[in-house]
Formats: sequence, C-alpha cells, structure tokens
Amino acid sequence: MPHLDVPPWAWVAFNAYVIALLLLDLLGFNKKAHVIHWREAAWLSAFFVAASLAVNAVIWWAGNEQGLGNGPGLTFLTAYLVEKSLSVDNLFVIAVLFGYFAVPARYQHRVLFWGIFGAIVMRAFMILLGVALVDRFHWVLYIFGAFLVLTGLRMFREVEEEEDLSQNKVLNLLRRVIPVTKEYHEEHFFVRHKGKLIATPLFLVLVMIELTDVVFAVDSIPAILGITTDPFLAYSSNILAVVGLRALYFLLAGVIERIRYLHLGLAAVLVFIGAKMLLEPFLEGWGIHIPTWVSLVVVTSCITGAALFSWLATVRERRAVIAPPPGAPTPPGQPDIPDVQGDGTATEAPVIDRET
Repeated sequence: MPHLDVPPWAWVAFNAYVIALLLLDLLGFNKKAHVIHWREAAWLSAFFVAASLAVNAVIWWAGNEQGLGNGPGLTFLTAYLVEKSLSVDNLFVIAVLFGYFAVPARYQHRVLFWGIFGAIVMRAFMILLGVALVDRFHWVLYIFGAFLVLTGLRMFREVEEEEDLSQNKVLNLLRRVIPVTKEYHEEHFFVRHKGKLIATPLFLVLVMIELTDVVFAVDSIPAILGITTDPFLAYSSNILAVVGLRALYFLLAGVIERIRYLHLGLAAVLVFIGAKMLLEPFLEGWGIHIPTWVSLVVVTSCITGAALFSWLATVRERRAVIAPPPGAPTPPGQPDIPDVQGDGTATEAPVIDRET
C-alpha cells in the first residue's frame, strides 16, 4: 500500500498535539499529587482513547482524500490496538516495581508521567530508525518477522513467575553507583544533603521503568513495522498508545493480576504478525493479499479471547470456593468466621497495623 502523504506541517501539528495532551495531563488533570481512583482513571483513559481516535478519524479522511480508501485508517487502528495490548503486558512489571519499592499511591502518577515521556522520545527514535532500515534494506523485515514468531512461541511456553527484584543485577548496580536516600521525599526524584545531590528511591523506580520499556519496545516496534512501514502511521499509532498508558495502569491496577492469560493472546498476535511478514511476499507472488481488516479482526479476537478466558477462569475459581454451612467447624488453615451479634450484624475483626 502506498504511504500516506503527510506534509511537514502535519508532523509538527501532531507532535504539538501530543505535547498538549501531556501538559494537560500533568498540569491540568494531575496538577497536585493525589491517589488516582478507578473512576477517575476510567474517564482519563476514555479521554486519551477518544483523543487517539480523533487522530484516527483525520487519517481516515486524509486516506480517502488521497485516493487510498480506508486503508490508512484501518492500518492506524490495527497498529494502535497492537501497541495498546502489548503495553498492558508492560503494566505487570510496573505493578511489581511499585510493590517492591512500596511507592506511595499519590506519587505513582508522577513516576509514570516522566517514565512515559522518556518512552515516547525513545520510541520515536526507534520507530523512525526502523522505518529507515526497512526502506533501505527490505530484507530486515524477514529478520523482524522471524524474531516475532520466535518471541511469540516462547511466550506460549513460558510460565508466569514473579521476579525477585532483590536479585536484579541492574538494580543492584544502580544502587552501588548512585547514592540513594532510604526514604521518599514526597514526589522529588533528587534531594540536596550537605551540598550534595542525592537520588531518592523514586528515581530508581523511574530508571527501572525506562529500562523495562526498552525491553518491551524490542517486541513492540517490530510488531508495528509488521503492520505498516508508513512512517507517520507507525509513529502516530505507537506514540498515542503510549501517551494513554498512565491512565490505563490506574484503570487496571485492581484487576491486572486477573488477566492471567493475556500473554497467550499477545503471543498469538506476535506469531500472526511475524508469520504475515515472512509469508506475505510469497502470497503476493501467488496473487493472494491479506487485507488490513483481516489483521484487525485477528488482533482483536486474540486479545478479546485472552481477556474472556481469564475472566471465565476467575469466575470458575470463585464458584469453586464453597462457604461451610452454619455451625460447621472451621477447616484447618482457614480464618475464623466473625461472630454475629444479636441484631444480625457481624462483629468487626481486629485491625492489625502494619508499617510500610
């Protein structure tokens, strides 16, 4: 498919649009550090999705104006969904980092904001470099395709295990090289002590998030290039998917552990895109072309199927937990059931204070 003709002013306008979204998020929606609850995260996530779909609508219109039909619009939407889905896998690692470092909830958004800002700059460079490589050396696509297939197959076989960050070599190296305070100092990344600038644990979390994104970008960038090598479509879809990642994290924070089979859906998506990259030249030689809408349907079905399968597994587990009948002795290892008062209300269990 021919590339979308995007004049220089449109590139400038898009980047100004992204900067405006980031400033609105930092200085408008989250001017003061606070805990972002589910309801706020839901409408924030909806806002960023709507902002992305607005760009999709403009691309759809431009494609039809340039005689390319609905192709550019469908391609953008497919690439956006792929990157959004792959980003969810990144959220699992971010949740582990926040838990390990015991990051206060009111400071998590600040860390994510600057982490995503760094990811946008890094991904912009990687995408434009990848497009330039493909344009100059088309055979690079075959390497990307084989890499995606192997990565997807590995994801099918791997067992989800929680990483022990205390044994992480990169984190231990950072702690030896960078002087870090033992406690958080509100939302500051650095504090000055005896005339010296010292990092806070919040800065370590930020660095680890940036390094994690580099690892995940190794999968996501080839996946995007497997959908389109159009510079603007690849760039805009990836950047807008990352911009809304903060709101998506807080939206899924309470249920992220229940999406246990998401990696299977992502694995299927990577294998499909990689196989498409490898086989497409041969299929075109036989007069067979895979339409963009087919890729969109496959990607949507894989992600939706994985989420539905995870939900059904959670429902089955809940139904398997059968409460003992009234008066029955408490099974060994189970907590005692609270006594019921005469008015029918349960007495409160003692609250145990824990230090964080």
